Amino acid sequence: MRIHLSSVFVDDQEKALRFYTDMLGFVTKHDVPMGTDRWLTVVSPEDPDGTQLLLEPSGHPAVRPYKEALVADGIPATAFAVDDVRAEFDRLRGLGVRFTQEPVEMGPVTTAVLDDTCGNLIQISQYG
Repeated sequence: MRIHLSSVFVDDQEKALRFYTDMLGFVTKHDVPMGTDRWLTVVSPEDPDGTQLLLEPSGHPAVRPYKEALVADGIPATAFAVDDVRAEFDRLRGLGVRFTQEPVEMGPVTTAVLDDTCGNLIQISQYG
């Protein structure tokens, strides 16, 4: 068994697609119209057949309070691995990405947390 798909609820799929591709560097895997929404997934360009991230619409009534509670408590919706958190922090900050947590070393892990502009906090992590 392996993880094939994970999702993050986004307020605006088009805005999310631009952020996750233009800023974070993911590439579009699937973009299928489904009524007013889309089946919209992105993947790492380093692993195009790997785990997909579904940019899922936030339309369900339970999603808004869930996302607001996570953000209010500073809890990331998901985490992405990077080779160098400090370098990625500098690169993304240079592109105008807002961070809620600058790089912090916690034993063998360094993390930072960013705002994805679509209602979520996202953690980037470096192990080792």
